[in-house]
Amino acid sequence: MINVELTPREALEQFFGFSTFKGEQEAIIQSILEGQNTFVIMPTGGGKSLCYQLPALMREGTAIVVSPLIALMKNQVDAIRSFSNDEGVAHFLNSSLSRNEAQRVRQDILDGRTKLLYVAPESLIKKENIEF
Repeated sequence: MINVELTPREALEQFFGFSTFKGEQEAIIQSILEGQNTFVIMPTGGGKSLCYQLPALMREGTAIVVSPLIALMKNQVDAIRSFSNDEGVAHFLNSSLSRNEAQRVRQDILDGRTKLLYVAPESLIKKENIEF
């Protein structure tokens, strides 16, 4: 999945099947890939999610996305999974998961499968997540 030699436009085509970016997405993504701190304000439907999803797919490691809304996390995970053959590419970790489900998420991260992890703010202070 990781190919740092791709340009953002090539990665957009490969991962999502789109040929063009919306608005300033390409410049924002390039800024993130260059390691710049990047603050983005866009309207609803403006394409914010792609601005962190694409760099996460292009780089090694797991991007952590903090979201207070469980429904939004599930929506984002379902959307990313719809573009991938690997269900482990994206997960959410919140109070709606059973212990077994949460353990599967952790294992996918340790195995290097997960590129995007959506967490609720309260999950960040849970002992088992801090130790993880």
